[in-house]
Amino acid sequence: MIGLIAAFYVPTAGTVRVDGVDLAAVRLDSYRTQIGVVLQDTFLFDGTIRENVAFSRPDATEEQILAACRTARVDEFAEAFENKYETIVGERGVKLSGGQKQRVSIARAILADPRILILDEATSSLDSESEALIQEGLSYLMRGRTTFVIAHRLSTVRRADQILVVEAGRIVERGTHGSLYAAEGRYYELYTKQHGIESNLFLAPGEGPVGEEARESAPEGIAAGDKAETWPLASTPNAGI
Repeated sequence: MIGLIAAFYVPTAGTVRVDGVDLAAVRLDSYRTQIGVVLQDTFLFDGTIRENVAFSRPDATEEQILAACRTARVDEFAEAFENKYETIVGERGVKLSGGQKQRVSIARAILADPRILILDEATSSLDSESEALIQEGLSYLMRGRTTFVIAHRLSTVRRADQILVVEAGRIVERGTHGSLYAAEGRYYELYTKQHGIESNLFLAPGEGPVGEEARESAPEGIAAGDKAETWPLASTPNAGI
């Protein structure tokens, strides 16, 4: 689906339209300048942090680059390096952690200021605290533009205007978080299982509240005492705005 939106593939049937215009009639080089992509597998080249961020917009000013870095929380680790933004990241960003590389990639997309934004597991390499901080910047970035979000972590897509639950290549459910949760279908099942696993992640077997206390503290949609089953990531849905 995302490959079709980014015009990496040509549809064998039907058309892909953006603002009512068939992509088959649009110059791809012009169209792709309007798209920003943050992938799960982040690619950085052997240059400085500054150069990697500015790659999406070579003519950007110093202030624009630093503003993008602040929004993506790149400044939190870049300022700690001896050479700060002139630090060499190494081939494919080998000198940075997975979360740090992802922040640089997000800063690159922010700097590009695209009309269409695609986030493919953009916060997958981040811990919950870092994800919450970056979500603030992403929320700002999403304003006034079409954004597609693919995520296994369903908390990432709760605010989407429309969520598509995709299984085996087919859309099985469509709606907002509230409507899909209320329908108690596939999305409800996946969301409550994930919520239950995250809520009990640090509890050893037998720990935690029991009885009435457990029923009061159980996550919404999960009864106390329910067994949290492992949720294979391969079976989780793609969700998008």
